[in-house]
Amino acid sequence: MMEEHVNNDKLRSYDAVLDAKYGHPGSPERIRFEEEAYSFYFGQALRDTRKEAKVTQLELARRVGTSKSYISKVEHGNILPSIGAYCRLLNALGRDIEIVKFSRT
Repeated sequence: MMEEHVNNDKLRSYDAVLDAKYGHPGSPERIRFEEEAYSFYFGQALRDTRKEAKVTQLELARRVGTSKSYISKVEHGNILPSIGAYCRLLNALGRDIEIVKFSRT
């Protein structure tokens, strides 16, 4: 028999959760959290793209003129490269960045 989980906490918006844990948008803590989140996200996206292209970290590093350790640091979210560097990495994998407009409601 499957056990049912009951959550008696009130539902909150994700923004409210972030505000409580990391401070309001623009606060130093929130900015630091967002930068770490971007580093992680872009690193994972790069790793997935590189693996899909069947390219090693070493080969990607050679293609863009950097080191394997730099690629590893980017993929693990330890470094957030500039947009130019990120575009060079993606271009070396035969990919581009597409800017898509969306509205927040």
